[in-house]
Amino acid sequence: MVWMNLTMQLKLLPAPEQSDALLRTMERFNAACDALAAIAFANRCANKVELQKLAYHDIRRDFGLGAQMTVRAIAKVVEVYKRDKDIQPTFRPHGAIVYDQRILSWKGADRVSIQTNDGRQIMPWVCGAYQRALLDRARGQADLIYRDGMFFLFVTIDVGDVPKGDPTEYLGVDLGRRNIAADSDGETFCGAHNASLRNRHARLRRKLQRKGTKSARRLLRARRRKEARYASDLNHRISKAIVRKATDTGRGIAVEDLKGIRDRTTVQRSQRRAHHSWTFAQLRADLSYKAALAGVPLVAVDPRNTSRTCPEPGCGCIDKRNRLTRDTFKCISCGHAGPSDTTAARNISALGSRHAAERRAA
Repeated sequence: MVWMNLTMQLKLLPAPEQSDALLRTMERFNAACDALAAIAFANRCANKVELQKLAYHDIRRDFGLGAQMTVRAIAKVVEVYKRDKDIQPTFRPHGAIVYDQRILSWKGADRVSIQTNDGRQIMPWVCGAYQRALLDRARGQADLIYRDGMFFLFVTIDVGDVPKGDPTEYLGVDLGRRNIAADSDGETFCGAHNASLRNRHARLRRKLQRKGTKSARRLLRARRRKEARYASDLNHRISKAIVRKATDTGRGIAVEDLKGIRDRTTVQRSQRRAHHSWTFAQLRADLSYKAALAGVPLVAVDPRNTSRTCPEPGCGCIDKRNRLTRDTFKCISCGHAGPSDTTAARNISALGSRHAAERRAA
């Protein structure tokens, strides 16, 4: 069994006066966080209980926050200050507010009651059918986010125990810069088209950066958000397709353990942008939670020599000369040839199956 929690995004639809109330509350809340951060830094206090003793009454009086809102501000400051006690944290005026059950409650199927400095505000929200079906499992806190002139609630969803299978075979997945993913069945995901699109985005960014005007910086911010949305959507679609294939064929999923790859590898100057904009970490995270939600085991294997090893049974030749080009593999021993990404994925699949066999034998 695997215990699963997910985060669900809801869009709030406040009336104009409610939007103003939320913005005022955010500004007051984050101003209080700045004041609390100064106290925590001056007293070297990273303990929530101790900081509450030092500042609770003064913060309530000076910023007009409610009791529980003050407690949430103290918790936010302590969480941030703990990360680096040598720096006094600062908070954006419209930074997130963490709500708990005392200051946020659900009203029916499409309303939420939120505490503001102007009192409780009941406002509608919307989401997709998938998110709505999970709302009855909402647990714990919800984060109020202000982004691009809109308000969102990020809610923790308790999925509960998900049965986990024990397959003998694994679908190998090779992650790369040109083909974002390639599996051991020979299927590739988002190759040349995605690469050309990312190159186009890079050219537009460079053009705006050289211009350097206020409007160019505004367009750069908008483009950054657009590219992030594109990458996120693409990763979700790829991971969904991979997990569906593994589920339908009764296999697990094997991927390379790429933690710290940017520190371990070097590339030519012309390839640095592609190397550092590679979103494999996000794709790996999407694969992990989707696989866990579907009850599909996911294992991370050693990536060494996966692109240089012949996957044919009885061969297994390891030589960098096997990799003729970035896209082509040809074994110097047995002559096996094929796409390099698919070859690497087959080796990853074999390593995943070996990992499963060793786990069952232990």
